[in-house]
Amino acid sequence: MYEKILVIDDEKDIVSLIKDALEDENYIVYEAFNGNQAIEKLKLNPELILLDVMMPGRDGFEVCNNIRDLVSCPIIFLTAKSEEDAMIKGLSVGGDDYITKPFSIKQLKMRVVAHIRREKRKSDINYRNYLSFDGLSIDLKAREIKFKGVPISFTKREFDIIEMLALNAGQVFSKEQIYEKVWGYYAEGDSSTVAEHVKKARAKLLGINTNKEYIKTVWGVGYRWEK
Repeated sequence: MYEKILVIDDEKDIVSLIKDALEDENYIVYEAFNGNQAIEKLKLNPELILLDVMMPGRDGFEVCNNIRDLVSCPIIFLTAKSEEDAMIKGLSVGGDDYITKPFSIKQLKMRVVAHIRREKRKSDINYRNYLSFDGLSIDLKAREIKFKGVPISFTKREFDIIEMLALNAGQVFSKEQIYEKVWGYYAEGDSSTVAEHVKKARAKLLGINTNKEYIKTVWGVGYRWEK
């Protein structure tokens, strides 16, 4: 796994217990025993934070409030407080979850796995929604294409073809495959129209003062998006 986890608790025995348990799962675990140390350890870029509520000086709520603008990773509170108002306060200052002491190591590990998995899904979705190729950026969600920040206008069909090819960069698609995917299996017409749309899309891409040929013709086969 090797994800980095920061454990913040003034009770060193608890920190040691958590550290051993998570290192058994191949996590990299950093320790902090007060708010000042916690803020210092943020430079290590943890991917999840376990934060005790009841600490001398700055408590967990204050620490979370101070660091929330500095990190986007999940923060899980460790609290002996089971009162609803304490739980609500923890979530309101930027926490993502809480575990009530005493807790089982198995429960702790499952919560950690769940939050890290959720963060990975979010990253994967964001990655798939945004592609970048040598100065050309493709926002699949907004259906926008820019070269070095300058928008390029494409028709719906042109964008759909670019999207299909770019998502599968390096793979060759025949005109028939592109037509079936973009126009639909039951569309009226034929695959010859693909060549015309590719020609127009390529002209727009070449018209942005770049020597990069993004859409490559593979003679006798079809087209591919250059990696």
